[in-house]
Amino acid sequence: MMPNRHAIREEAFQILFAKQSNPDATLTDIYESLPSHADKIPAYLQTLVEGVSEHQEKLDEQITQLLASGWEINRLAQTDLVILRLALYEIQFVDEVPTVVAINEALELAETYSNDKSRKFINGALGKFERQLESN
Repeated sequence: MMPNRHAIREEAFQILFAKQSNPDATLTDIYESLPSHADKIPAYLQTLVEGVSEHQEKLDEQITQLLASGWEINRLAQTDLVILRLALYEIQFVDEVPTVVAINEALELAETYSNDKSRKFINGALGKFERQLESN
């Protein structure tokens, strides 16, 4: 049975977090460590992980622009950084996912893997990004 998109996003978060935590690990190594997908990795999981990895520099530039004055991206909690990258990637590069869904999914990940303060920060940053998109 194929996992639903929420479960896939959660796995993508875990893979991207593992890669962030251990930059020397290859995505292949990380994929192979997933017991649930020993036979086949879901296409959407690959889309998210490889898309975020491929566009990470641009995503990080966008995150930096969303931060309050005086804040730098390296001060963010790693979990929050990965959640923001994932959400920004989906908003911009996955046409079939509405912005509101990408934001809601990011908030659910923050609820599971971070804290309430981070959840509010992520909501504010993504809301700011959404307003910027709408004004362009």
